[in-house]
Amino acid sequence: MTDATTATDGDESTEKRAAVLLSGGMDSATAAYEARDRGYEIYALHTSYGQRTEDRELECARRLADELDAADFLRIETGHLSAIGASSLTDDEMAVEDADMESDEIPTSYVPFRNANLLAMAVSYAEANDCDAVFIGAHSEDFSGYPDCRPEFFEAFENVVDVGTKPETDISIEAPFVEWSKTDIAERGVDLEVPYEHTWSCYRENEPACGTCDACAFRLQAFRNIGVRDPIEYAERPSYVDE
Repeated sequence: MTDATTATDGDESTEKRAAVLLSGGMDSATAAYEARDRGYEIYALHTSYGQRTEDRELECARRLADELDAADFLRIETGHLSAIGASSLTDDEMAVEDADMESDEIPTSYVPFRNANLLAMAVSYAEANDCDAVFIGAHSEDFSGYPDCRPEFFEAFENVVDVGTKPETDISIEAPFVEWSKTDIAERGVDLEVPYEHTWSCYRENEPACGTCDACAFRLQAFRNIGVRDPIEYAERPSYVDE
């Protein structure tokens, strides 16, 4: 995984391109703004896979793409992940659990091998549009519970990309926050002026956010840690703090 540089062809400067997995959440939004800050032109890819809040996430992703002046926005529906099930995000018979921020267990919100599915589509999109990188917003507090968010997963996937694309294709897998905490991401996003009012993290509700699922808990804690009020609406705002 490498930092972006501006490609040159003689005296002509060509802006590098990045396919960004833009879910509509705060992590992917910050990754998109990070990519832009590194000089990439944004090609936004949004996937709807049957998650409970897919309508709100799509609305947020479209708004973010507009705010970023993205070169392209592509929505792909991936119903197979919902059909496969085994996740509380896609199976209505499974309850979305309240946050347990001390647990090391894989949560029920884990969608089996989701990131491999999403990255495969993003690489196809990137190769078709001559992109130089694929950005994903995974971070360290994700990989403690989600095995497909680990640094070694992204390194291995980049090797797959090298082997499985055209010889002239050179696409890096960029997970700029993979060693960062949610608090680090929030702090960086504030510096980048990410419009967090146009992001959505809640696993349960389209509006207002519940405030008590894992995604809401880590998000609220991150904003609290940096002394900034999360701008979205919540049904309740518990005071999630580190012990």
